[in-house]
Amino acid sequence: MADKVRVLVVGLGNMGASHASAYHRNPGFEIVGLVSRTIKSKKIPDELKGYPLFENYDEALAATKPDAVSINTWPNTHAEYAMKAINAGAHVFMEKPLATNIEDAEAVVELAREKNKKLVLGYILRVHPSWVKFIELGKTLGKPLVMRLNLNQQSNGPAWSWHKNLIDSLIPIVDCGVHYVDVMCQLTDAKPVRVHGIGAKLWADAAKQNYGHLHVTFDDGSVGWYEAGWGPMMSEEAFFVKDVVGPNGAVSIVPGHSEGKDQLADVSDSADIDRHTKTDAIRYHHAEVGPDKNFVKKDEMFNMTDEPGHQELCDREQAFFLKAIQEDLDLSESMDAAVNSLRIVLAAEQSINEKRVVELA
Repeated sequence: MADKVRVLVVGLGNMGASHASAYHRNPGFEIVGLVSRTIKSKKIPDELKGYPLFENYDEALAATKPDAVSINTWPNTHAEYAMKAINAGAHVFMEKPLATNIEDAEAVVELAREKNKKLVLGYILRVHPSWVKFIELGKTLGKPLVMRLNLNQQSNGPAWSWHKNLIDSLIPIVDCGVHYVDVMCQLTDAKPVRVHGIGAKLWADAAKQNYGHLHVTFDDGSVGWYEAGWGPMMSEEAFFVKDVVGPNGAVSIVPGHSEGKDQLADVSDSADIDRHTKTDAIRYHHAEVGPDKNFVKKDEMFNMTDEPGHQELCDREQAFFLKAIQEDLDLSESMDAAVNSLRIVLAAEQSINEKRVVELA
């Protein structure tokens, strides 16, 4: 059996704790340390107790000499931490986004290639069976495509702080938008050529605009929009739209909904991390009509209620990371895709700031 991959986990927030749990339970990994700036006063999940704790990333990297580093910190640290890890001889798993600017993103990818180190980004939808099916069906709809996607989140309870702190680094359409424009790029297999963004600041406590909307045009004529807003004022209606339309019909993800959620005690449905990807079904609509102009086929419903939950998806991501290391997988496509999706959302932010449409080279 191959030696275990010794991994240093940096950041123990929502995603960091989930990834650490995946490493803990995967026999191919050995956790050599957990890093957080406040880890000495932080409550450690029971399954993770006993691992070495560090409050300084540089000290942890030097002390543990890991084979791999898992970066789950605020976005404005991602590029710096990744480059330090790669230069220390480690493979990197990193939560999205790759960086907060395109120059840093390209530098991280270039360094990973130069040092022959694996760089896996936390694009969780790429390991999600519902989204894989959504893209597969969407590619049967013909061209051009019209893609409509959003993820608005109402901030209350723990989500109030999560969202406010995230906005200190990136506006919502940048932070979450990379997932969904990556889906658009997979659906079209086309080059993005033009981006327009609009935004608004509705939340006095947030450092930046907490609502945004981007439009992207592709060179095959396809168009898409993505909308994201965080804050206590956001509506719980129409917060989850995942829909693609083409000449041959339409494919839509039908979201699941919880019943009887206590809004005063829990995070809202829109901020529930499990429901960011959770679906009940996929509806496949066929556009063909007969001589009487009635539809030839009924809509098809694909039942997805037994799909994996959030932790299981994190387990899949880390299983892929292990496979990439052990089998020396070529990750060129996924690294380039991460840069491409970041370029689109950053162009949307530029469009908002400069009040103009941004043409992509």
